[in-house]
Amino acid sequence: MLVFPNAKINIGLNITEKRTDGFHNIESVFYPIGWKDALEVIPSDKLDFQSTGLAIPGNADSNLIIKAFHLIKSLLNADQFAKIHLHKIIPMGAGLGGGSADGAFALKLFNETFQLSLSDNKLEEMAAELGSDCPFFIENKPVFCYDRGIKFQEIDLDLSSFFICLVNPEIHISTAEAYASISPQSPELSLKKLIKLPINEWQNQIVNDFEKPLSLKYPVLKEIKENLYNSGAIYASMTGSGSTVYGIFEKETHLKNLFPDYIVWEGKL
Repeated sequence: MLVFPNAKINIGLNITEKRTDGFHNIESVFYPIGWKDALEVIPSDKLDFQSTGLAIPGNADSNLIIKAFHLIKSLLNADQFAKIHLHKIIPMGAGLGGGSADGAFALKLFNETFQLSLSDNKLEEMAAELGSDCPFFIENKPVFCYDRGIKFQEIDLDLSSFFICLVNPEIHISTAEAYASISPQSPELSLKKLIKLPINEWQNQIVNDFEKPLSLKYPVLKEIKENLYNSGAIYASMTGSGSTVYGIFEKETHLKNLFPDYIVWEGKL
């Protein structure tokens, strides 16, 4: 069976407080986009994981797909395993949630492949064990995200009439590096209210708390954002903990020549 795990963007990202468990509480809007990996699972008598495309750092045991299989394995027969192939396209350490999507889609795919009939709620519980962003990709629809990134509220947000251009300068920013320069604080206005504004009013009101300090360290992030606005974006922002910057446009874009040294993905929202 073959699926295509997709990336997401953060529209706004507020770091509201440091938790006693070491995590941070956040609020953000998660929105799925069409930049996708490809993931195939075939039942097998042994566990076999292979990947092509972008090189994945670390050993296989740390991959969220393998971790997802180990979560499922207790529900399988002793002789049930999987042959897994991932074609990696979404850049890593880019604020796009690509690894989280792979882990969550793997859970859904194992559930279907082995006919386990697990509910979405159960899959979300298991996905939360993989990582903070992972539960989002179970239902994979726009949500207001809060707590440490594993609690969601449905929102009425449809950007399907707009286009997006994402620019990744291939700077790998770890979560630890991103949080090192953050002083958590609650915003004056909740993102739940701001997201209801017309999109042409989002600029300067809906912000990513990581963006300003990381742009000081990596000036190219600010340059990319300015170029997107100069090219007609009605809203532009860094997503997640970086380093991808996106612009939302009213018309289809063709901006790859503007960013020849970077990874660019353009498409409809």
